[in-house]
Amino acid sequence: MDRETEFRNLFADHYMPVVGTVFMIVQDRARAEEITQDAFMQLLRHWNRVSRYEQPEAWIRRVAIRLAVRSVQREQRLRVAMARMVPQRVELPDAAVSAEVLAAVRELSPKQRAVVVLFYFEDRPVAEIAQILDCSESAAAMRLQRAREHLAVALAEEVDSHVG
Repeated sequence: MDRETEFRNLFADHYMPVVGTVFMIVQDRARAEEITQDAFMQLLRHWNRVSRYEQPEAWIRRVAIRLAVRSVQREQRLRVAMARMVPQRVELPDAAVSAEVLAAVRELSPKQRAVVVLFYFEDRPVAEIAQILDCSESAAAMRLQRAREHLAVALAEEVDSHVG
């Protein structure tokens, strides 16, 4: 049997069992499949050497488990880092902002929402908003104008076309 056929057979016989093992470590099927695919890619790169082993399936399982453990550890470190980055006290808009307005803002696209929050809640000028969002002033002004139009419809109010 040639080496390509041997690899295909090893893949067919061991892919799903390795996915199952990796799943038990990472607890996510998509990640388990991705990690298993990465392990088989490593196997393919080293196939000339590993194909001579008595149990190449043990090699693939060991590599997949190592990748899975590293993935979980990386995720845990990321969670810890993110927890440290979250401010202890988040400033929320004043209670004077009605639930209706907040609901209407939630319905905007994320970019429009960002412009509205920066302009109305943080009282920033359009030029500064453009700099924060890394876009031109005209793009920031256009987003703000479109957001105002959406908010006007949602809140049944007139739109002031002046931006800035």
